[in-house]
Amino acid sequence: MAPSLLLTAGDARAVVLPGVGGSVASFTHRGVDVLRRAAAAAIDAADVLGMACYPLVPYSNRIALARLRFGAAEHPLARNFGDHPHSIHGFGWQRPWQVQDQAADRVALVLDHAATGDDARHWPWPLRSEQQLTLVDEGDGEAALVCSLAVVNTGSATFPCGLGWHPFFPRTPATRLAFAAQGFWQTDGTGLPTHCTRPEPWGFAAGRDLDGVALDNVFAGWEGSARLSDPARGIVTVLGATAPCRHLVVYAPAAGDFIAVEPVSHVTDAFNRAARGDADTGMLLLDPGHRISCTMRISAQLPP
Repeated sequence: MAPSLLLTAGDARAVVLPGVGGSVASFTHRGVDVLRRAAAAAIDAADVLGMACYPLVPYSNRIALARLRFGAAEHPLARNFGDHPHSIHGFGWQRPWQVQDQAADRVALVLDHAATGDDARHWPWPLRSEQQLTLVDEGDGEAALVCSLAVVNTGSATFPCGLGWHPFFPRTPATRLAFAAQGFWQTDGTGLPTHCTRPEPWGFAAGRDLDGVALDNVFAGWEGSARLSDPARGIVTVLGATAPCRHLVVYAPAAGDFIAVEPVSHVTDAFNRAARGDADTGMLLLDPGHRISCTMRISAQLPP
């Protein structure tokens, strides 16, 4: 079993697994699950896909056919998701992170990537990732998990990158999701985006029930806040993220008991789309010695 860290603040609790992709195994407030709780079997197996939340770095979602085009070069990447044809979610979720600092209510984690030898197939440029997870007791029945994530270019060349998070939330037939976005990316059978429909056709700005909804798509022009309400469980969860996370991935399997609402900086396959001349992909460029960061806040509201 991978070593775990328990964060506490008032009635809030979070379990962090630095060695399992720098992931969060659970976040509860007054004993109520705010995030989907990792099963004991997933923790025992160090299965990051079964965790409550994990970081996405140095990119989110898919890179088509595991080949990254940047400038005049094409970089082959490792296929890191079984027999899936694309590379997925970077490498941060599949690496152990190191604890840099910790206290009762927070932990700082780091992950260094040298991009040498076979390791370069996971990302061809050296970088350092930094993550801080902090629990906050806000009083009046509210608590928050605040997550900051950064990428630092430790090499000598500019490279493209992105970042974000993959939090999972409990889902019941009564769960309702609301957020505002400008557009919705249609996808092909392998999850790659084909075209963006504007305005967003699902009507999430007014809020909608999730019962029967099946999605695995990117919403563009996200305004930075989303609200999940579940009267059956007596909880309201508000997710917020700072720029550059202005895209939102919603992953809701048709028969699932969870929903993933993922703040990310770019559309799926942004780097290759940008190389083809597409605009507004959200691709970030990181110069040597420079740093890009963002913050996600998950607030849980329970009755007093």
